[in-house]
Amino acid sequence: MIKTYSELIRIPTFEERYQYLRLLGTVGEETFGFKRWLNQEFYHSNEWLRFRNEIIVRDNGCDLGVEGFQIFGSIIIHHINPITYEDIVNNNPCVFDPNNVVCTKHTTHNAIHYGDEKLLNSPPIERKKNDTCPWRH
Repeated sequence: MIKTYSELIRIPTFEERYQYLRLLGTVGEETFGFKRWLNQEFYHSNEWLRFRNEIIVRDNGCDLGVEGFQIFGSIIIHHINPITYEDIVNNNPCVFDPNNVVCTKHTTHNAIHYGDEKLLNSPPIERKKNDTCPWRH
């Protein structure tokens, strides 16, 4: 099933977007293997860096593009449908397709790939008057 950013942004909550993107891979599963050099070279290219900046602006620097989930550290541009070595070598349009990428932070990116929901931030707790002072209830 091909997933898209245009479908993703119609999903209202962060948790539901995460479920939509989950890949359930395993740690250590080979992706680029010994060809990782190409992957690293690609992600440092001027073309990628320009594209990356456009996506960050589009998503307002928010995790999974959800307002209120601003990323205050490194931003990873996650390919919704993972790319391969061949995709990069053959200049497959999916590599630079804005409909195939979304902003994530590192822990969210790992949770998407490896299915570990414990890596996700929990939403802020709604505070109430005197909730930290048990004798004032």
